[in-house]
Amino acid sequence: MTSSDQTATRAGGRHGRPWRAAGATVVVLLALVGAGLIGASFRSVPPPRPPQPLAQAGPADTTAPATPGSATGTGTETADQTPADDPSNPDTTPAGLPRSAPTTISIPKIGVQAEIMSLGTNPDGTVQVPPLDQAMKAGWYSPGASPGEPGNAVIVGHVDSAKIGPAVFFNLGSLQPGDTISVARQDGSTATFTVNEVKSYPKTAFPTDLVYGPSDQPGLRVVTCGGSFDQSAGSYVDNVIAFASMTP
Repeated sequence: MTSSDQTATRAGGRHGRPWRAAGATVVVLLALVGAGLIGASFRSVPPPRPPQPLAQAGPADTTAPATPGSATGTGTETADQTPADDPSNPDTTPAGLPRSAPTTISIPKIGVQAEIMSLGTNPDGTVQVPPLDQAMKAGWYSPGASPGEPGNAVIVGHVDSAKIGPAVFFNLGSLQPGDTISVARQDGSTATFTVNEVKSYPKTAFPTDLVYGPSDQPGLRVVTCGGSFDQSAGSYVDNVIAFASMTP
């Protein structure tokens, strides 16, 4: 997928399904975001393999689609089940913040302190990713919720680059439940999230609803690539996704 820093206009409600998110075509286009998170496609030797999460999801069960936030993750569920986003005590559920664009993301466990750019969709409908010459920056999918706002905020980033090596989210797969992610926002506030689960999904079974689908609670999904590097295709075979909920 061609990288671009062009920002698309909003094409869906903040709490509804994102832009044309109905039908198999859109599921495929959303899954293709992973193809743009690899860095340069042409390499003379395979790159170092990034850390992999403990949980590897299998192919999604299309007979029982999941609703985001509907189940408690155990680290053993398959891709049709939802990571642990449900709070155990509704009285402590954060109400969420007003909409405000994110500016930086901090993940102390893996040493990430990165600027965030706003992204939208490319003319072909695929999700934009940061340009390769800015592989140490993350990108916020602006047609969706902003971090801290009710809904699933999505932040994407490169795993590596042929030019610089490991990129902003190279170590995303080493995160574990309980780790924290903080996102500074333009309004001066900071939204802090607790990681519920980190999983690796084959790109052929990208969990579109869990990442881009609606939610009444403020959540965060951080997406990059992982798994083995397919030298012939010039891409990684999996997506690594960190699922997090806003810290009460």
